[in-house]
Amino acid sequence: AKVQPLLDTLASYGNKYPVGGTGAGVTNIVHTQGWVHCHTPATDASGVVKAVMDELFDYFTSMTLPAQVRIALACCLNMCGAVHASDIAILGIHRKPPMIDHNRISGVCELPLAIASCPLGAVKPAKAEVNGKEIKTVKVTVERCMF
Repeated sequence: AKVQPLLDTLASYGNKYPVGGTGAGVTNIVHTQGWVHCHTPATDASGVVKAVMDELFDYFTSMTLPAQVRIALACCLNMCGAVHASDIAILGIHRKPPMIDHNRISGVCELPLAIASCPLGAVKPAKAEVNGKEIKTVKVTVERCMF
């Protein structure tokens, strides 16, 4: 009874502040932030989650499903996006060995972490010549790579 005025106010703003995700509907999608926080992402969650929720929005605000549905997205096979505890799991997978951009790699990641993140030891330290200077980088032993 005391919540109804708040619900009415939120509804007056249209879909700007949707109320839902409870009861027999779709909850918010649980996901990780692949490109921001992970060393091994195969995808980033933001675009996929937005696209899926745009399609399922009516099920978020209504309670018309037989039961509550939980959806989760994990950006790689480590599955830290709670896909193990969801009804529907969306999982990003690597399909090809990583390509190395020697010009950028040392500016976008810490090389020891990139090397340590490979479970099969396919990523190794290396040196490359860029613009006439020798720099530290990595190389991928494709035969050892799981992808």
